[in-house]
Amino acid sequence: MSVEAFRKKTIVVLEQSLSLCMLIYENIFEYFFIPSIKNRVLIWFGLMSAFILFLFSTAFYYFLEQNINLKIQESLYNKAIIVKDGLILGFSTKEIFRDSSLNQFDIEIHKNGEIVGIKGNTRFDYISTKINLKGPFSTYKNGENINAIYILNIKKPFVGKIYILRKNLDNKAENIEDTLLILIPILLLLLIFLASRSIDKILIPIKNITKTANEITVSDFSKSIKRPKDNDEIRALVDSFNKMIKRLKNGVEKIERFNNDVSHELKTPLTIIKGEVEITLDRLRDTNEYIKSMKIIDEEAEQIKKIVDGLLLLTKYSKINIQNSYEIFSLETILLKVVKKYNKALKEKNISLYIDKLENITIKANSILIETIFSNLIDNAIKYTLDNKNINISLYQDSKIHFIIKDEGIGIAKEKLCFITDRFYRADESRNKKIKGFGLGLSIVKNSVELHGGILHVDSQIGVGSSFHVEI
Repeated sequence: MSVEAFRKKTIVVLEQSLSLCMLIYENIFEYFFIPSIKNRVLIWFGLMSAFILFLFSTAFYYFLEQNINLKIQESLYNKAIIVKDGLILGFSTKEIFRDSSLNQFDIEIHKNGEIVGIKGNTRFDYISTKINLKGPFSTYKNGENINAIYILNIKKPFVGKIYILRKNLDNKAENIEDTLLILIPILLLLLIFLASRSIDKILIPIKNITKTANEITVSDFSKSIKRPKDNDEIRALVDSFNKMIKRLKNGVEKIERFNNDVSHELKTPLTIIKGEVEITLDRLRDTNEYIKSMKIIDEEAEQIKKIVDGLLLLTKYSKINIQNSYEIFSLETILLKVVKKYNKALKEKNISLYIDKLENITIKANSILIETIFSNLIDNAIKYTLDNKNINISLYQDSKIHFIIKDEGIGIAKEKLCFITDRFYRADESRNKKIKGFGLGLSIVKNSVELHGGILHVDSQIGVGSSFHVEI
C-alpha cells in the first residue's frame, strides 16, 4: 500500500474513532452531566490527540516502508552484481544460475536487446509494460504479497541488462499498518480516559471552591478551602479565594460596625430632640423656655447635619471620578482661610498657633477636600489641646507636598493609633465626653488624602501631644 493510500485509510479510521467518541459524549456524558469545562477539554484533547496520532502513524508508516524497500533494493542489487561478476569471469548462464544464493530469484539476462539467459518463468517484458517501470527498482502487488524487481544496466562483458525479480515478499509494512489502524482508536480512547481521570483530579479544588462558595453567607464566613499540596496555579487560586473570604468578612464586619455606629450617633441627637419636643408640648411655657428648647433642638439638628454631610463627603468622591473635580488653586491661600476661621476657638482656649513654614504652592486638586483636610486637622488639634498650649503648622514642598500640624494635646495611646481613622471611632470616649465630635473627621481626612494619592502619618504620645503629617 502506498503512503497516500495509507493516509486516506488512516483518516477514515480516525473519523470513525472520533464519531464513536462524540457518540459516547452525546449519549452518556450529556445524559449524566451538565455540559462542563471538563467535557469541552476532553473534546479538544480528543481532536488534538487524533491529529497527532494521524501524523505519527503516517510518518511511521512512510519511514518503515522506505526502510523495507531500501533493504529489498539492496538485496536485489547484490544478486544482480553476482550475475554480472559471473558473466565477466566467463561463466555460462547455467553455471551462474546454479548459485544457491539465487534460488529464490527469477532472472533474465539481455544482450543487445536479446535474451541470452532465463531463470524462472517470469515474463519481464510483460511486467515492464504492466507496472510502468520508471527506475531501476520497483515493487508491485501480487495478491496479498508484493513482488520486487531490479534492473541493472551493464557494459561488460557486453552491453545489456540484468533483470532480477523476487516474488511473494511478506508485506511487513502492511501488517504493521493493519496493527496501527487497530491501535489508533484504542489509543485514542485510552488517552481520553486518562485525560478524564487527570482532569477530575485537577478539578477537585475547583469543586471545593464551588462548594465552599455556596456555603458562604453574609452571617457565616467561617468556611475556607484546604490548600492543595502542589505549589501550582490551583494553590494560588485557593489562596486568593481564602483571602477574598477574609476580605469579605472584614468588609461585612466594618459595614455592621458602621451601621451600629451610625445608629448610635444619630440616636443620641434624635432622642434629645424627641425629649425636648415632648417636654415643650407637655404644658404651656413662657417664651424663654421655648427659646431654650429650640436652641437645644437646633444644636442637635446641626449635629445630625454634620454627620450626614460627613458621610456624604466620604461617599461623594472615588478614585474614578475625583479627577473630574480637580482645579488649580493656591494651597497657602486655603490654609490661611481655614486658620482665620478658627481664630475665635483659639482665643477661647488661649492657644497660640504658630506657622513654622509656609511656602507658595500651586496645586491641581479638589479644593473642597483639601480645605476639609486642613479644617478637620486644625479643629481636632484645637479640641484636644489643653488651654494655654501651642499648635505648630508647616506647609512646604520638596519632591512632595507636606502639611504638618503638631499640638500639645492629651495624646493618643499607641495601641489605638491604627483605629483613629475608622468612622465614628473616638480614642477614649470616657475622657473626651466633654469634647464634641462624632468620629468622622480623621476618617474624612484619610479618605481625602488617599484620593489624592497621598499618605497620612500619625505620631502621638499620651500627655505630650500628637503630630499629623500629610504627604501628597
